[in-house]
Amino acid sequence: MGAQQTFVIVGAGLAGAKAAEALRSEGFNGRILLFGAEPERPYERPPLSKSFLQGTSERAKIYVHPKQWYADHDIELHTSTKVTAIDRAQREIQLGNGNRLAYDKLLLTTGASPRELPDAGPHSVYYLRRVEDSIQLRFAFTQAKRVVIIGGGWIGLEVAAAARAANVEVVLLERGDVPLMRILGRETAAVFARLHRAHGVDLRTSTHLRRIISNADGRATGVQLNDGTRVDADLVVVGVGALPNTSLAEDAGLHVDNGITVDEHLRTSDPDIFAAGDVANAFHPMLGRHLRMEHWFNAFSQPAVAARSMLGLAASYDEVPYFYSDQYELGMEYSGFVESGGYDQVIVRGNMDTLEFVAFWLKDLQVLAGMNVNVWDVTEVIKDLVRSGLKVDGVKLADASIPLAEVLADAKNAEPKNAGAENTVPTPLGSGQDQPR
Repeated sequence: MGAQQTFVIVGAGLAGAKAAEALRSEGFNGRILLFGAEPERPYERPPLSKSFLQGTSERAKIYVHPKQWYADHDIELHTSTKVTAIDRAQREIQLGNGNRLAYDKLLLTTGASPRELPDAGPHSVYYLRRVEDSIQLRFAFTQAKRVVIIGGGWIGLEVAAAARAANVEVVLLERGDVPLMRILGRETAAVFARLHRAHGVDLRTSTHLRRIISNADGRATGVQLNDGTRVDADLVVVGVGALPNTSLAEDAGLHVDNGITVDEHLRTSDPDIFAAGDVANAFHPMLGRHLRMEHWFNAFSQPAVAARSMLGLAASYDEVPYFYSDQYELGMEYSGFVESGGYDQVIVRGNMDTLEFVAFWLKDLQVLAGMNVNVWDVTEVIKDLVRSGLKVDGVKLADASIPLAEVLADAKNAEPKNAGAENTVPTPLGSGQDQPR
């Protein structure tokens, strides 16, 4: 690669920074321009709803690289700079000030933005995406007595845990029967409902919002529910999902479908344009389908594949999907992917009541995903089980005294039809596990 080549990265978050790093690690000595709309240099987002929000980690720890790193590696970092258009025919980008810059290869790591409530003013409620959001919310917790959180997904639950750590009363509103049910299923999602209620969260499920209540200044002071109930609060936090930032790609005529559509090499419908991170709906060879995940692991891992693909090197993204969460005394990791209703049993090893267990989602005795809760150093073997596609012995999988590596080895050595599998019995979840207490 000659020094005359210019690679442009639009989106200066974790994915953009890791892509720039990977390009240099792969020996690219051309020009790298990294554009970010935020004033901050690239940082990681998970701490914003976890340790940084709770004030247990310093701001300096959220950044992907030290400030000097970009100059040391000849990365032209442009913060507070918006890219407004892509001219594919001319292979140029246009900046907010009207300037145009040519590229040889372009990587889009534009991320996602919080899904906003249509009836809430832009300054009346809190959303959590940027470092400034986390700083403002952390300060608000010091002034507030009660917070209403709309949405029982990962962000809503992590914000609830942070608010309780700050001794703020929490009313958490969830439309479903149990938080996270679409992701985890009723059997294991109930663990999180019990956890938050045990920590004093007023968790209200099957609850629908009618409107946000605001004062004369436009600041939210509570909510009204569909049944007419009014819940007063000092602040309202909204965590109802995120939408991929695809407008730049759409306007350029790239194929977009729940994110920027890319193949396993992270290449878009234009061979000179690539996408990675939250915005990329990537074809996954192991799953045989496209998948877009708004989690740290994709933003951290996909850029290395994108960088190699930009350089014309062989690379495909086939990592087992992974994410993690920390709430109160519960730490968890989830590996794999299961569509809602796409499994036929859940097998648990350990004790769900004491929050030390591993749950597995299976179909036809094949492990589709596993979630380890306060059980560590098992993620890689869980990924191996998922990746193998082998039928496992359900009794051994449920027995915490048998190492998971042994379960995998037995599956590899089993007869092709996994003789005897019809006699396996999953760990019963019990009637008390089906509903939150």
